Amino acid sequence: MVKRTIKFVKKKKTNTYSQINHNIKNRKVARDVFITPEPLAKMLIDTHINKPEYIWFDPFRNSGHFYNNFPFQNKKDWCEILDNKDFFKYDKPVDIISSNPPYSLIDKVMAHSFKIARHEVGYLIGINNLTTKRIEVANKAGFYIKYIQMFKVYKFFGFSIYVIFSKDIDKNIIDYNRTIWR
Repeated sequence: MVKRTIKFVKKKKTNTYSQINHNIKNRKVARDVFITPEPLAKMLIDTHINKPEYIWFDPFRNSGHFYNNFPFQNKKDWCEILDNKDFFKYDKPVDIISSNPPYSLIDKVMAHSFKIARHEVGYLIGINNLTTKRIEVANKAGFYIKYIQMFKVYKFFGFSIYVIFSKDIDKNIIDYNRTIWR
């Protein structure tokens, strides 16, 4: 009979998901440039209402995968901080916003988007970025979740979702509860 020895190893303390999330949110240098694959951008654009009179807007153009695929070439606009067009200084009304925003600025992005959009705001975000607090902010601005699609983009952290907030509906397609249960 072979004698077996069991060795107990003290487990190294690891960060909880919440700690990791806050570390990402509060880092000094944001690494927010993640290019959306063009076929995905095209698919996401097709989830919006599409009226010829609507002005489409991409606040974070970068590669142009959203902007270049908007349906009406003469009814679109864009911002890109790398080209000295700051979204947060943009104040013209638009009908549809569709883009992949910097996650480190998501609260500020959403607040400004809800000020300038007349109909829909669609953002490709990490699944953990859609919080009850952010849904509540949207609702207070008169926007409600109309559409959510979940998927995996290889180079993005975790799962992503495309969420469309619409001013043309009066309730969310999902319900939420802000209670913290213990």
